[in-house]
Amino acid sequence: MLQRTRPTERYTRGFIAALAAVAALVLAANAGPAKAASPDADRGTPTAPVEVEAAER
Repeated sequence: MLQRTRPTERYTRGFIAALAAVAALVLAANAGPAKAASPDADRGTPTAPVEVEAAER
């Protein structure tokens, strides 16, 4: 037969579970894509269509 647990044990386990959940969420939020090495790293691709650039000349 199962024995009853004391309320302090239950609250302690709940508190530890909450801390583990918060730690997991913080780690997941910080695990994102890496940032570019420099701000000029994405300048190699044109942003405007070729037709618009030809019309401006």
